[in-house]
Amino acid sequence: MKKIILAATFIGYSIFALAQTSPVPVNKVVSAEEAFNKIVERKGIKDGFLAVADPEGIVFKPDAVKITDFYNSIDKQAGKLSSQPKFARISANGDLAFTAGPYVYSNGKGDDEKVYGDYVSVWRADAEDKLKLLINLGIQHPEAEQDVITDFKDPSGSRTAPSKDPFTGKSIIVNTDKIFNHSLTISALASYKEFLSPEGRYYFPGFEPMTGPDVIMKFINNQAISITAETTNAGRASSNDLAYSYGHARITKGNVVSNYNYVRIWELDKSKKWDILLEVFSAIENE
Repeated sequence: MKKIILAATFIGYSIFALAQTSPVPVNKVVSAEEAFNKIVERKGIKDGFLAVADPEGIVFKPDAVKITDFYNSIDKQAGKLSSQPKFARISANGDLAFTAGPYVYSNGKGDDEKVYGDYVSVWRADAEDKLKLLINLGIQHPEAEQDVITDFKDPSGSRTAPSKDPFTGKSIIVNTDKIFNHSLTISALASYKEFLSPEGRYYFPGFEPMTGPDVIMKFINNQAISITAETTNAGRASSNDLAYSYGHARITKGNVVSNYNYVRIWELDKSKKWDILLEVFSAIENE
């Protein structure tokens, strides 16, 4: 009888230990995004954003402003917004994640008035382990001619104990972002070649999202793009496998110079180097 009890205890402990080390599935953030979209559909854009906002969550209108401050300061926003997550990742500990995908905004006046584009949302877990919207921005472009391929991937690593010094984790990403920004002033093509993930995606206003270093660098070269950028803030998952940064950029495209907000998603590769998994530029326009 004692052997049976010991065996049952060991099995129970093993299952518990496995649950503690297994990474959080990416479906957690996909479900959070889908729930947000349902609230927007049912209650409208303003109430939808307020329902999921992280207390420190920001949107760019055109500069960074708290989600709660912005949406509490406006009347109910007209029109309908529909979006669909097509690209998503989550940290092994489940405390940081992102979703991205196409959106359609309609003011109800017919198909000619619809606005098409892609959004990027960064999510962060609160004290109750519920994902909240930390960053949201998007780009506009013509209606896509082809369906977007879904790319949801679970973390490759295991859960880890949170760092006792969270400020160090943040400073690493801030410094990495600053190093990349400095390298952009020397050579944009060389910088992206060095820092882009093999799965890297690039979101630029007026164009559909681009995937892969070759496609991205060809676009930068063909458009004669040069970039100067300045880091504003950054953050990192407690499992040290996913991070984000954002700031301002001044981009020369041919003979045209414009100001943008940028957001970057960083992932740690097998060599423990931080690579850019996603970068999005949102044009700064006076509203």
